[in-house]
Amino acid sequence: MQFYSRRKKLIGNSQTEQLYGHCLQFYGQPPIENISLSEFETFAVDRLKLLKTVENLGVSYVKTSEQYTKKLDVEFSNLNFPYKIEADDRKPQTGPSEYEKRRKDHISHFILRLAYCQTEDLRRWFIQQEIDLFRYRFKDLPSKNITEFLQYNNLHYHTISVDEKTNLMEKLIKSSFAVSGSTVDCQDFYKVPFQDALDLVRTRKVYLKGGYVYIPHQDVVTIILNDFRTRLSKALALTARSLPAVQSDERLQPLLNHLSHAYVGQDYSIQKSIGKISLEQIDPLSAKSYPLCMRQLHRGLRDSHHLRHGGRMQYGLFLKGIGLTLDQALQFWRSEFVKGKVDADKFDKAYAYSIRHMFGKEGKRTDYTPYSCMKVILSNPPSQGDQHGCPFRHSDPELLKQKLQSYKVSPSGISQILELVKGMHYQLACQKYFELTHSIEDSGFSLNHPNQYFMESQKLLGGPGAGVKVEVKREDNPATKPPHQTSGPGNLPQEVAAEITEDLDSFFQDA
Repeated sequence: MQFYSRRKKLIGNSQTEQLYGHCLQFYGQPPIENISLSEFETFAVDRLKLLKTVENLGVSYVKTSEQYTKKLDVEFSNLNFPYKIEADDRKPQTGPSEYEKRRKDHISHFILRLAYCQTEDLRRWFIQQEIDLFRYRFKDLPSKNITEFLQYNNLHYHTISVDEKTNLMEKLIKSSFAVSGSTVDCQDFYKVPFQDALDLVRTRKVYLKGGYVYIPHQDVVTIILNDFRTRLSKALALTARSLPAVQSDERLQPLLNHLSHAYVGQDYSIQKSIGKISLEQIDPLSAKSYPLCMRQLHRGLRDSHHLRHGGRMQYGLFLKGIGLTLDQALQFWRSEFVKGKVDADKFDKAYAYSIRHMFGKEGKRTDYTPYSCMKVILSNPPSQGDQHGCPFRHSDPELLKQKLQSYKVSPSGISQILELVKGMHYQLACQKYFELTHSIEDSGFSLNHPNQYFMESQKLLGGPGAGVKVEVKREDNPATKPPHQTSGPGNLPQEVAAEITEDLDSFFQDA
């Protein structure tokens, strides 16, 4: 069923109460309505952007800090997800209604469940980001809305009376963390069966009496998060069992298969400074403005005068993205390969075709886009003798340490990078490498693409790539590329109907 504007006005208020009675939910009931493929994709990409932001901010800032909260507030507002209760319902409606926001939150969660239930690593990542997202939203709720949430989800955690709190005040102050005589009066305490709060009991943060624990307002989120984690973990396991039936739908299979590593940032395939970077500049640029993955490929090419197919694709598309023309690319690769075991004739017969193919001049004439960080990390891992991939993901930590030392990264900086790698935060490790090699405290951006690294470096250094412009992928605008070019996530025109079933894989093939 498609909900048209008039229909929305008629059903909005009643369905808000019936389906989405609270701005925060446990996602217990899956959506049952029909939506278009365009809306399916847009909702999924928006939530993926939100979870990626949650992940990046969670590593960069303390999760309860003011900076963390402010940046997430902005992201929620930009992507139209529900996160605050409107203080004045009489204000004129200027954007999506509360019903539409809650509907998007609900549906997008279940779409990503389908995409992220497929492996243990994906499930672990999805659960962690959803829990961090839930914690942020829950902590922003006033006491009244917390009580409504508990009632709505049949969580029988009741606040104690004023008299009971007065009788237990001394023991509550002594046993509860960050509670004093001046604060105990102005906050609620919840009486909960002790088996529901074992983490708090284990760490002795609550008062225990008669099989019940007394939990201050700021700590009740702990037991609710444990409940949410348990429910979500079980739900993902059940979803994984049902996945074959969903994947049999040829409209959804390519979308779901690629959402787990889809790139949702800027499009670096459309350059406005083609030819402004000369071949003579490549060596100095590789030392100053290349991310570690491309610096490794460039060094490998210069040393061995050859790269295997995976390396040629990764590095070749990167060079295309920073502004090399087709003629420059052919000259660059030919001049390097002939220094090795490949003569000019063999290069023209065996390798020139693939370079022209990258630029959309051969084969199906697809104008391939440079690889994003997620694609480098998750697809086509390097084998012995390969140079491609992500050094933070695919290199042995000791070899990575030696490489960073050779590039004059400080010992303390290497320790910070290796700690991020240990936590599997590979893009953040690369961002830290950017900050250390450019001598800045905060890069001011979230790194998602090797070409983004290059552009940001050139902005700081004022080099030949500083003026390069990129097209931003916007989910609310139709794609303007010619038919033979691929589109990124969110670029489907809104009028595309649900019955379109062909070539969905192309939307993500170069993510």
